[in-house]
Amino acid sequence: MKISHAEAAARIDKLRELINDYRYHYHVLDESTMSEAAADSLKHELAQLEEQFPDLITPDSPTQRVAGKPLDKFTKVRHARRMISLADVFSEEEIKDWVTRNQKLVPAGTHFEYFTDIKMDGLACSLHYENGQLKQAVTRGDGLVGEDVTMNVRTIENIPLSLGRGHQNAAEFVPAKVEVRGEIVIFKSDFDRLNAEQEKRGEKPFANPRNLAAGSIRQLDPKIAAARPLKFMAYDLVTPDRRTHHDAYETLREYGFQTSKQDKVFDSLSKVFQEIKRLGETRQNLPFNTDGMVIKINDRQIYDQLGIVGKTPRAAVAFKYPAEESTTKVLDIVISIGRTGAATPVAILEPVVVAGSTVRHASLHNADEIARLDVRIGDTVIIYKAGDIIPQIKEVLTTLRPADAQPFDYRAALKAQYPELEFERPAGEVVYRVKGETSDFILKRSLEYYASKPALNIEGLGEKNVVALVDSGLVKSIADLYRLTTTKVASLERFADLSAQNLIAAIKKSKTAPLAKFITALGIRHVGAQTAIALADKFHSLDALATATEEELLEIPDIGKIVAESILAYFADEDNLKLLGDLKALGVSPVYEDTSNLPLAGRSYIISGTLESYGREEAEDQLRALGATVTSSVTKTTTALILGEKPGKSKLEKAAKLGIPTINEQQFLSLIK
Repeated sequence: MKISHAEAAARIDKLRELINDYRYHYHVLDESTMSEAAADSLKHELAQLEEQFPDLITPDSPTQRVAGKPLDKFTKVRHARRMISLADVFSEEEIKDWVTRNQKLVPAGTHFEYFTDIKMDGLACSLHYENGQLKQAVTRGDGLVGEDVTMNVRTIENIPLSLGRGHQNAAEFVPAKVEVRGEIVIFKSDFDRLNAEQEKRGEKPFANPRNLAAGSIRQLDPKIAAARPLKFMAYDLVTPDRRTHHDAYETLREYGFQTSKQDKVFDSLSKVFQEIKRLGETRQNLPFNTDGMVIKINDRQIYDQLGIVGKTPRAAVAFKYPAEESTTKVLDIVISIGRTGAATPVAILEPVVVAGSTVRHASLHNADEIARLDVRIGDTVIIYKAGDIIPQIKEVLTTLRPADAQPFDYRAALKAQYPELEFERPAGEVVYRVKGETSDFILKRSLEYYASKPALNIEGLGEKNVVALVDSGLVKSIADLYRLTTTKVASLERFADLSAQNLIAAIKKSKTAPLAKFITALGIRHVGAQTAIALADKFHSLDALATATEEELLEIPDIGKIVAESILAYFADEDNLKLLGDLKALGVSPVYEDTSNLPLAGRSYIISGTLESYGREEAEDQLRALGATVTSSVTKTTTALILGEKPGKSKLEKAAKLGIPTINEQQFLSLIK
């Protein structure tokens, strides 16, 4: 989405305000105002905007610092070497870009070796040893100044109080000064046990392991930290220097420090990507919480030479795994009419990746939910996935709300999107429904259209047979057609064995119907046979159409905002998505047919009046089967006006005015034969 310099400046100011508020609560007060995944999404957006408009970067931007200010209750300590944080990347493409940038800064032909490790979710801390003895422990703080938490850290049992114990030449093995950095964490099993004890005592459970670890270390009384199952997981050896990051890890383990045991070295980026995938599949089984993987250039000399940009090293990044939550913008709110006549609102979103898939819609459930959230078109929202087909909106970030955003008027939207329908909200219900239509009536009408000639043309599935199938309970949705058997159908009064066999054969044949016919059969509002052909020609598959954006739909001639919104609403409705999923599972697989090489491809016709040889729909089907476009109004792109008995006067006059030729029925028959 294009954004102007002024818009970017305004958006950046609001993002900084929101992120700074989150950072203060999270890093200083150990409180969470939103999930870390949502905060990461906002920080990523800010970083991308600043990359696009570098003149808007300021020294106090959240991207230019590490965390919050140290608390006054602990002695402040200045780090001898700044504790940096890593830039986040979210895709293989961003990792490739990171490598490309670094390769430009080193001599030609330099080969990078990559060191990787899991990214732990805890409290960063630096341990200082003198002559092998632990002298001081300092939190990250703002990266330059941290807090002295030595008394609390000394209670963590997996931290060695002295280095090289048991080593034959300990004095030579351990230098006079050693600085080790790592993450203070609480393992998931320990956290669950603590919460079980809390609940047993009738006390409030702890929110998450990271906050509990940080809160424990920041207690003035070391006894509290000693009572908590804290662990220090080392991830960097600052001094003494080592040739590679891998060497540093080996030394850490020799000194007696616990590491994640997930560190590896790779000689190619493709192997790094394989490791990202492997860890993504196994990280839930690790004993500690994690949200990503650290990737570093293994050679520490190259690492140091590449230096630091802002507050992050050039030679390392943190790959973040797809979050269960993210932030995005609400582009529109459309209302879908489901198979039961229920009117369900859906938010159309700026596409964003959540839990590994691109999300374009979020369910808003009903008018009351919209009012509760106060969600408006233009809002920035936190969305989440929890096993639902359609993600949900968790929260509206009102700080980022555009000044002109208006409350959503549900009744006005219903009237605008469905002017020909009446809606009612039955007493005691939260859902608006189409007035005067039962779910069975709507189902029967949908089935009739699905099987009709303009759609899938399923022989033997006319109005009376549809009624028999629905009333018997054999068919409760369109998908149930493909669950029918000859025996079940033959059990109904209207069917004999042969007619039942014929119907099942016709239904089976429809599984591989032309894509355009299948799109027509879905009965999407405002999408007729010709629009369905245009959609098939544009997207070539149902999956591609289902994930289309409004911009992509509006690129198709004759599709305007109303039609585009109707299509978006259809593919954002949970009932419709379940139906499509069921159909796919039952083997329904429409086939795209390229019409560009057909005899009448690129030509456009209109039929006016009554033909003797064919009915109107049949005649139009004949033309479309040969690749022609059939429209309802004369334009300058019309190839010819086909005249039957008693043609429309207005069409004749407009054709004459535009110089569009007319052809009679005999010429039409010659054309299609």
